[in-house]
Amino acid sequence: MIASRSAAVRSLSTVRFLEGFRTVGTGIHLRDIHEQCQGTKAPNVVLIFGWLGAHPRQLRNYTSAYAKLYPKASQIVIQCNPDLFWTTSSARSRRLKPVIDALEALHCLPSSSPAQRPARILTHVFSNGGSLQMTLLGRMLRRKYGSTPVLGSSASALILDSCPARGDLKSIKLAVRTVIRNLIGRCIVLAIVHMTHSVRFGLSLLFGKQMIMLENLQIEMWNPRILSWMGLHTPRLYLFSRKDKLISWREVAQHAETAKESGMDVRCELFEESAHVAHARVEPERYWSSIQEVWAVTAKETSEDC
Repeated sequence: MIASRSAAVRSLSTVRFLEGFRTVGTGIHLRDIHEQCQGTKAPNVVLIFGWLGAHPRQLRNYTSAYAKLYPKASQIVIQCNPDLFWTTSSARSRRLKPVIDALEALHCLPSSSPAQRPARILTHVFSNGGSLQMTLLGRMLRRKYGSTPVLGSSASALILDSCPARGDLKSIKLAVRTVIRNLIGRCIVLAIVHMTHSVRFGLSLLFGKQMIMLENLQIEMWNPRILSWMGLHTPRLYLFSRKDKLISWREVAQHAETAKESGMDVRCELFEESAHVAHARVEPERYWSSIQEVWAVTAKETSEDC
């Protein structure tokens, strides 16, 4: 089964804007590094959840940086399409299934292969769109593997770029206008977004249950085991900016503070001048140094535990 899955992973088409990657599903791209250095403390897998509407050529800035920082790490890129707001959860789950298949093929999740190796997974999430994709993947993993840790000795870190925040209909519309340039397409998507938001709001009032997607998101993001290989002591790095017009920096700071109060290992980098998901472009040295520092903490703690 693993052999056939691996063959399928390698046989799919390469990605035009992501050098060394292959497409393994709709909006999902894999850079599979077969040569693994067993002695290293670097991550062996980097998961990247792109922001709403992010094109592979935009995400290339991050995949290239990670390839330089951790050349032995495989990478999985998960795009976030604008249809996120009206696509059913089951349809989105089907799209994300290749991520689980790829992680199993890379021996980072339990599978029928006896060749499982210690997983060292760095997860990098952009904006609320990437956060929605990650939380859905987390629910899929819990359904498949249960609530117990899938890899007890795994090292992990979570990077949160410009997220999470509650957002509102106004900020969602602004995000859609930023992503979709075509006027007709933008009007159609905005109409669908407005209708979906209104329906969810009405259902929340009717049933007294939270059904607005982005407000649910903040609650889910406080789960220390948001992905099956994470835990209470998985370091979290929040990267956000005062000049972000799409995400309130105060909401991100409050989310980080609440996570810290609940016992999570939290670090924050508050930028002063960068726009939404643009911190790496404005202050690249600070941005990437903070990520390396967080992973160094992860590697040290895992080494001491062993």
